[in-house]
Amino acid sequence: MSGIYIHIPFCKQACHYCDFHFSTSLKKKDELVHALAKELVLRKDEFKNQKVETIYFGGGTPSLLSIEELQFLIDEVYKNYEVSENPEITLEANPDDLTHQKLNDYAASPINRLSIGIQSFFEEDLKLMNRAHNSEEAKKCLEEATKHFENISIDLIYGIPGMSNARWIQNLEMALAFNIPHISSYALTVEPKTPLATFIKKGIIKNVDDDLAQEQFHIMIEKLEAAGFIHYELSNFGKPGYFSRNNSAYWQGKPYLGIGPSAHSFDGKHRSWNVRNNSKYINSLNEDVVPIETETLSITDKYNEYVMTGLRTIWGVSLKKVELEFGEHYKNYLLDQAQKHIIQQLLYLDDGKLLVTKKGKFLSDGIASDLFKINLS
Repeated sequence: MSGIYIHIPFCKQACHYCDFHFSTSLKKKDELVHALAKELVLRKDEFKNQKVETIYFGGGTPSLLSIEELQFLIDEVYKNYEVSENPEITLEANPDDLTHQKLNDYAASPINRLSIGIQSFFEEDLKLMNRAHNSEEAKKCLEEATKHFENISIDLIYGIPGMSNARWIQNLEMALAFNIPHISSYALTVEPKTPLATFIKKGIIKNVDDDLAQEQFHIMIEKLEAAGFIHYELSNFGKPGYFSRNNSAYWQGKPYLGIGPSAHSFDGKHRSWNVRNNSKYINSLNEDVVPIETETLSITDKYNEYVMTGLRTIWGVSLKKVELEFGEHYKNYLLDQAQKHIIQQLLYLDDGKLLVTKKGKFLSDGIASDLFKINLS
């Protein structure tokens, strides 16, 4: 069981908060698509004994590719890998790309899940973030998309400077009105070297208010759980049967192959990542060389990753798994470190699993880092 992630590094324009790898020039799009196909062929042996359960087009903005280009890449996966009978094939898309024609094309293709970057239904938020779509397009595209697809996820951002709790509630209510079965939602974070960081530094935009973001996080949990969503991962809510299979595999430590510039891969023992430069990536693949760096994960690295991903999910951190995979010393260390968080009611033990309480959820990454093991030989 494994997944293939394909990174499409193109965007119409740069969002002010984004530090992902992308280009706003589409000049090298054809070359890049062929380089992606070449990488899929060159790396097929890495997945020799794996069945591909999920194919995920992420970015960037994969909806900038034509249906022919997307189909070409899907065909390359099927030609070179063993794909399960009913794979989840997700396409990330922006509302301004989702025309009636494109949605018709996607619905007729093997793509069976859309992840739409709405971020907010309000004009002022979209302008602040420099999104390529407007409020009207956000609503229109969902009206149209829900006619063609049942399995839709949307992204929403909270903690935006100037966004009141009342406006955040309206955002959630608008999302719920479309009967979407999956919502991914993130606090706005200020990444270094982004336009957002510069605007805040210059006083053009107010800084992010962490207390307000925390309030909005708890409002979201309450609203979405009341509407039948399961909060299965820190930033993800799904109706039963609609959890993201791609992301769930990642959080559960299953192997995945990352194709494209800046994409990361994991095989259970090693983590690797491709060069973060489109020209270097294309030139290297033209020479039949995958421009990749690899690190071998130590037992401590694997333990830390398991704690980090486990605490973010409803599956928690299994004490039995920690003992079996890392040894009794790690299990005892984990329990010792967890004690103060259990006393503070941020963590709890249930059926041999360590889980985050509702109160601790917003702080789960910080709590996880407290449980990390450093320099254990």
